Order: sequence, then structure tokens, then C-alpha cells
Amino acid sequence: METESRPSSVPMHPVGTPQWLAGTQEEILDADLPIVDPHHHLWGPPRGHYLREDMLADACSGHNIVATVFAECSERYRTKGPSDFLPVGETEFVAELAEATAPGPGAGIAFCAGIMGYADLCTGARVRDILEAHIDAGRGRFRGIRQSSVWDPSGQVRTTARTPPPRMLYQRSLREGFAELAPLGLSFDAWLYHHQLGDLADLAKAFPDTTIVLDHVGGVVGIGPYAGRRDEVFHEWSQGINRLAQYENVVVKLGGLGMPLTGFGFHLRPRAPSSQELAEAWRPYLLTCIEQFGPARAMFESNFPVDKASCSYPVLWNAFKRIARDFSATEKADLFHRTAARVYRLELPDTSTPEPPAAGWTAPEV
Repeated sequence: METESRPSSVPMHPVGTPQWLAGTQEEILDADLPIVDPHHHLWGPPRGHYLREDMLADACSGHNIVATVFAECSERYRTKGPSDFLPVGETEFVAELAEATAPGPGAGIAFCAGIMGYADLCTGARVRDILEAHIDAGRGRFRGIRQSSVWDPSGQVRTTARTPPPRMLYQRSLREGFAELAPLGLSFDAWLYHHQLGDLADLAKAFPDTTIVLDHVGGVVGIGPYAGRRDEVFHEWSQGINRLAQYENVVVKLGGLGMPLTGFGFHLRPRAPSSQELAEAWRPYLLTCIEQFGPARAMFESNFPVDKASCSYPVLWNAFKRIARDFSATEKADLFHRTAARVYRLELPDTSTPEPPAAGWTAPEV
């Protein structure tokens, strides 16, 4: 299989240096709590080096990571063949890494137990052939498509190599391609900005039988024209979250707030932040999502190595555990592993956590 590292136009992501990250060390909180990390990337130069051994080193740094899910990032595309099928190379590459066996730390982790790949759904109904190629390449691990629709009128807000058009989720061709997901048992990961949440709500309403995963709490932007407007942005974002949560086919990933995009500026500090500092900054966003979606439709995520710009892996999960400290054992099980395992159809060992009650969920007082 011939592959390439990535398109040369893909932007670099800042990542905290090992020395800077190591400056903040913490005891692992609730070390036995099982965790599925449902969103991480793998990549090589020119974005640096974050491949199997790097991810496993983070996963083995203290928290009880039992499985991970890979999210597409334009890595190792095919270099030959029809252009629409080139992204299948990424799924082939990750499936090979997932099946590689090596002794030592991480041997017991279900590494890349799920794979979210990329296909241009704007191809329309013809995308089915590409989806089937991904399924074959995934060797039983392929779970769906992640296609970014991030768009902002400001040139200061750019986070992806591909710049989609505005209101892409309304395009007829995309919806024709989107309609091919559910019949194949595939889900859709959505990456967009906070002012686009209404677009996704309209898509969720149109396709109630397709599972949609909202990445990174809906892309809160705090840079460029949004800098210094945190309260205003929070209000607009929370309204979008409230509307989107009405659709039972949508679940939310709780993370991504370590990206410089969010404007918290932790990556600019002389010392890496503590989990307490992260929890204080992120709590309003994560608790709003949990309150609206409920734990059974929410999952914590690392978004590494992108969020490594702001903190280390142990500190990140400590922050999440601080935010979830007043939730019940059942609710924590959903947030940290059970929702992810259900959505991405992962087989995990029995954690002996009771099933949630059939009645509706009420947020604890925090």
C-alpha cells in the first residue's frame, strides 16, 4: 500500500513541548475509573510525530484507558487511484496500526477500536462505494465519517486544511451522501463552529435515524473577532446547544477546549495549567452540555495531540474528573466510557457499573 503523510496544505497544530508539559505534575484522580478516549488523532511530519507509540505513552500515563477511537486527520492518504478514494488510505493505515501487536505498556488497551474516516459526502449517492471501501479497509473497526463544515467569515479563524463553503450541511449533494450512512450502520462526526450549531440541528431533524456526534462541544471560538466577547459567545453557543440537544440522535463530545481556537490562552502561559485551573475555565461549557444532553448522550474526549497545546494527558483527564466529581457512579460510567462504547459499538470488559434508570435524568447540584 502506497501512502503519503498528508497534503502539504494542512496547517500545523501547536503542541506543548515535553518540558513545558512536565512542569505541571499531579496525582491521578480516581485512577481505577475505566475510560474510553473517543477522539484522538495520529500523524507524522510535517505536523510533528504523534503515532501509535506516542498515543499509547499518553494512554499509559496513569489513567485507566481501556480503549480509543481514531478521528480522521488527513493522514497517509493513498497516492494512486481515483481522487475520491484516496482518503481510504488513512483507514488502511490506522487499521494496520491497531492490529500491530507489541509487548509492553498499552498491550491491554483496545487501541483504535473504532475508526472515524473521511469521505466527501458532497459526492452524493456515489459516496456509497467509498464508504464500502472504508468498511473493507477498517477490518471491522470502521464506524463512520467525520466531515468538517467549519466556516467563518474571518480569515483569522481557520482550523482545517479544507475550507468548506458556508451552510454546507444544507447542500442537496451532501444530504444525498449523508443518506447513505445509516443503511450501512455508520455514524457522522460533525466539526463546526458555535455559530453553525443551527445548521447541524436542521440536519439532525432531517435524518433522525442517523447517529450524529458533535465534536468538541460545538466549536466555541474565542480568537479573532470573537476575542474579548466570551459572555456573548457563550450565550449564542448555549442557545445552539439547547436546540441541538432536542434531537435524540445527537450526542456530544466533551473536550476540544484546549485548542488555541477557544481563546483561553493556556498555551501562552509560562507554566502549564493545573487540572483545577482547566476545570474552572471549562466547567460552564461541559456542564451545560451534560445538563442538556444527559450523561447517556455525552462523552469526555482528549482530542490529542491537538489539545496537548494546553496540557498533558494526565492533567486533562484529571480536569474532567474534577468537573464530574459530584455525579453518581452510573453517570460517570456513561461520561467516561459507556456512551462512547455504545455510540462507536465497542466491545469492552464488564465494568460492573449498574445500568442507568429508565426514567429521565436530572443534573446533580454542583
